[in-house]
Amino acid sequence: MSLIEIRNLTKSYTKGGSTITPLKNVDLDINQGELVSLMGTSGTGKSTLLNLVAGIDRPDDGTISVNSTEITSLSRGALTKWRSSNIGYIFQTHNLIPVLTAYENIELPLLLLPLNRRERRKRVEIALKAVDLLDRADHYPRQLSGGQEQRVGIGRAIVTDPTLVVADEPTGDLDSATSSQILDLLSRLNRELGTTLLMVTHDHEATEIASRKLLLRDGEIITQPAAVLN
Repeated sequence: MSLIEIRNLTKSYTKGGSTITPLKNVDLDINQGELVSLMGTSGTGKSTLLNLVAGIDRPDDGTISVNSTEITSLSRGALTKWRSSNIGYIFQTHNLIPVLTAYENIELPLLLLPLNRRERRKRVEIALKAVDLLDRADHYPRQLSGGQEQRVGIGRAIVTDPTLVVADEPTGDLDSATSSQILDLLSRLNRELGTTLLMVTHDHEATEIASRKLLLRDGEIITQPAAVLN
């Protein structure tokens, strides 16, 4: 059984008085442990699909099931609670809070869960180690490089041990050398921790770490040849 099952997904929005439907009757399955890249030109609905799968937005029609939970039928409150335990989100622009240290930024999602301080500390330290930032735990974002900031963002995304990590252009604001480091990290998390990851990207290098490449075009998902991974 697939970890994620999307059936007949449709989403429209209004822009300049016109109705645009970037997603129409989309079907998609993603298995546990896959690293899936999603490409497409601007405006094709890549980020829209990502936000629907993450439970941030709701479709006009269709269903999304994640680990046997049909999230499209959940109430707003239940969806918020589900998202805090099941989804890790990696942003393009890091979205770190400047007045919090790396440790505190990573800890934030755990504050929504019924964990005591000791349990939170253990999870944060595991996440810091996973992203190679144990020695930067007390540093503020202004004291970190762009790559280190993105590593904090990745640590924050994985600290709850989520069912799924979604990434929206995770290398979009980074230079090529730093991008390669971040992609190596994502590949390692997928390979060593079994993290299931759905990544929207315009970066062809990013697609090379994917176990499956998808192209969103004219509301249709097209599977492209997968990379050969070591």
